[in-house]
Amino acid sequence: MGKGIAISVGLAAGIALGFAGAFGGFNAFMIVLVMAVIGAVAGAAVAVLDGRGTFGDYVSGPSSGRSDR
Repeated sequence: MGKGIAISVGLAAGIALGFAGAFGGFNAFMIVLVMAVIGAVAGAAVAVLDGRGTFGDYVSGPSSGRSDR
């Protein structure tokens, strides 16, 4: 996932969580949060099954190109 796409998805998720919290209360906020997490995990799983990477590509942070040793 490109950096611009990741920023856009994060912004959209934040806006959805903000609206849910502001207009629906805490329960709506938690429901939207859980659904967003489930969607992210499902999206990573589909990408792995399609052969577009491994789970490590989606879980680990950006690589600095140097070893931690």
